[in-house]
Amino acid sequence: MDFEAEGMLEDLSPAQRAARLELLERLAAEGFSPQQLRDAVAENRLALLEVDRVLGGEYSAADIQELTGVPIELMLRIRQALGRSALGADERAFSAADVDAARSTKLFLDAGFDERQIIEISRVLGEGMARLAAAVTASFLDTFLAAGDSEDEVAERFAELTAQLTPALTPPLVAAFRGHLSDSVSRGILGREELESGDVPGSQDLAVCFADLVGFTRLGGEIELRELGSVAGRLAALATSVAHGPVRLIKTIGDAAMFVSPDAGPLVRAALALVQTAEEAELPSLRAGIAVGPALLRAGDYYGHSVNIASRVTGVARPGSVLCTEEVRDAAGDGGLLWSAAGRHRLKGVKAPMPLYRARPAEPDGGGEIAPPPPADARAARRPRAGRSRRRAES
Repeated sequence: MDFEAEGMLEDLSPAQRAARLELLERLAAEGFSPQQLRDAVAENRLALLEVDRVLGGEYSAADIQELTGVPIELMLRIRQALGRSALGADERAFSAADVDAARSTKLFLDAGFDERQIIEISRVLGEGMARLAAAVTASFLDTFLAAGDSEDEVAERFAELTAQLTPALTPPLVAAFRGHLSDSVSRGILGREELESGDVPGSQDLAVCFADLVGFTRLGGEIELRELGSVAGRLAALATSVAHGPVRLIKTIGDAAMFVSPDAGPLVRAALALVQTAEEAELPSLRAGIAVGPALLRAGDYYGHSVNIASRVTGVARPGSVLCTEEVRDAAGDGGLLWSAAGRHRLKGVKAPMPLYRARPAEPDGGGEIAPPPPADARAARRPRAGRSRRRAES
């Protein structure tokens, strides 16, 4: 192949030209087609072709069906549920790891899982793995890409490191999954009612909190993207640091974090701690909103009226404040907290204006008009507890 005539050596210094020519000759000798080389040069990713081969596949969905018994259509649906590109039945894009995964899928199917459940699990897995892959890739580049590297040097180094380090990710992934699975089981409910009905609670009364950075969108137009990503990363780290005891961090999305707790009090205190630590870390002002009520767990996330209300309460909270519904105030009580009335607010989806209350730590300088806590019997009646649940309606 005449690389010069193909325009693959244009606009390069003599040193860059020599390095690219050496890389092109090696890639051609390894079996990359002229079209693959043309596309890689045009897309400015020639140095990554060998990494593609290390991570790429050699099996088709038809091959996997023959090897494992998992139907072609299901393999292709699982791939799309994982967030990857659509394929034809005979395209060889599946790796040996995919064959092993298909064998595991067959075990789950034989054990009684249905295809709908397999697809839902795959969708959640794909969302998490996409974020993890992006984080690993960014760290890989920060660690191993040096100023002045030639394409040939990067291609060879990256391919070798990818082959060495990718298998090393498996133990941490398995350990993290087992740990979270253990935590999930420890929070589970399986008593006499569940055993008699053969069903588990469709929803559970929970306190739900959203916290977000004020002005994060505007900030995106004022600072560099790398710095903006650092702000989001620092928020995620702080959110993780305050989630302990009954309080669980469900997700972070850029400038926002979502928490749940079966008990409102610890969640209010966690939100207050997050607002304070964000201020100490010199992040943009944080605000939080908390509501309580039935929430339905689906695919690792929570849905329901209480989730919507918590989000909308957050939207009307002032910077640096934790705003709660009356039910949250009643459930949390005054243990370590001060409450002040924040007026009635019209929230989307709620007919009447809703009274809201601001929570503060019970400190000498807490300030504010202190709203008296409700009677003890009222708090006990309204306090959400683990195990209190509601069945989902049959459709």
